[in-house]
Amino acid sequence: MKIFFLIILFIFISTPGYAQVYKWVDDKGVVHFTDDVTKIPDKYRPKTDKIGMSEEKSETKTGTDPSPKRKEDAYKDQLGRGEEYWKNRVEEWKKKMRMAQEKMEGARITYNELTEKFNDSKSSAERNHLRRERDQVKQEMDQYKKQLEEAKTMLEKKIPEEADIYKAKQEWIKQ
Repeated sequence: MKIFFLIILFIFISTPGYAQVYKWVDDKGVVHFTDDVTKIPDKYRPKTDKIGMSEEKSETKTGTDPSPKRKEDAYKDQLGRGEEYWKNRVEEWKKKMRMAQEKMEGARITYNELTEKFNDSKSSAERNHLRRERDQVKQEMDQYKKQLEEAKTMLEKKIPEEADIYKAKQEWIKQ
């Protein structure tokens, strides 16, 4: 009798737990499920289906309806991060992009100066030395170009995709 009573008690006391579940299909057609969006490979995230109860539904279920102003101020993404986090993240990548652009411009000037010296030089030893320096500067320019491409990809593609996945507001990441 006690066991029966405990079972009944657990049924009435326990509250249903809701979690966001994500469903995605890989290239081979295999269906995957996870509750952690970070476990979904980047290339499948745009095609992910959300299964379960969303935050909006859970808010209306509890009956709490804060005023529109407070709801706007208190809105957080699914991981509890607000507007400041997303704006800082965008600003960080903008800063990285500016730094890479500045370094690229400095390297380009140096490369052009070395090219002029190389063209004006009569000595083969000096030309070899200038060629090595110029090649080194060219490698630096290639690194800065990769940094620029990475920053551009983050700002234009990855951060907006991540914001969408985590339900952050798009105006938080506007450039």
